Amino acid sequence: MTLHEEGYRLDDLDRRIIYSLMQDGRATATSIAESADVSGATVRNRIERLEDCGIIQGYRTHIDFEAAGSNLRNLYLCNVPVPEREALAHEARTIPGVINVRSLMTGRRNLHVLAVGESTRDLQRVSRSLSKLGIEIEDEDLLEDELFNPYEPFNPDDSPRAPALNDFIDLTGNARILTVNVSSDAQVVGMSLEEANQTGVLDEDTLVIAIERGDEEIMPHGYTVIKPDDIVTLLSHHQTDARAYEAFQSPSQQEASS
Repeated sequence: MTLHEEGYRLDDLDRRIIYSLMQDGRATATSIAESADVSGATVRNRIERLEDCGIIQGYRTHIDFEAAGSNLRNLYLCNVPVPEREALAHEARTIPGVINVRSLMTGRRNLHVLAVGESTRDLQRVSRSLSKLGIEIEDEDLLEDELFNPYEPFNPDDSPRAPALNDFIDLTGNARILTVNVSSDAQVVGMSLEEANQTGVLDEDTLVIAIERGDEEIMPHGYTVIKPDDIVTLLSHHQTDARAYEAFQSPSQQEASS
């Protein structure tokens, strides 16, 4: 049994270390130790423990693929049967060109696959490979940009970045990822996501992909209920941001943005 399985609990130093490494994966134990006022050996021991626990699972490098000569990044929004989701996610990772696979706990579009290619032929090959695995591609878009932040609750300075209404990542093909604060009198408040979809409050062009509630990050399910002051991340295919935000804003906010 690993420490992670036994329920290892993070302390302030663990959080500081994780935050620093999320800011810069090349941060040294010495530099982290200086900011935390502890020894470098202490930080190295903690990092090793966090790795052994499975909390730190690896270190990623953020690549500018356009500068590297492979300037096409394609995001495939896929449907897979829930019982096969984990196995198919691992199989999708083995396809040449695939650099990221994300599994979602939702009914549709529950597998997101990001691939890089030098030409559309490369991306078509990835599409065929996904289909051969039995993965249904519902939609796909060329990714324009990605933005990353460390997890703010682990920020030792305790100064979280307040999400703005216009925080977004653009995707080509009229798709973008948006972040919005839920108003107390918004139409969707008190409704489960399933109920909101069934009643048309949320349509098929708006997908809730993440919810922040206080210090908690929630993976959305059909039974997840939207509450006031939730910070909701959306994948939107609407022509305008205002249409995507509509269900999460108060009537007065909707009038002001129209």
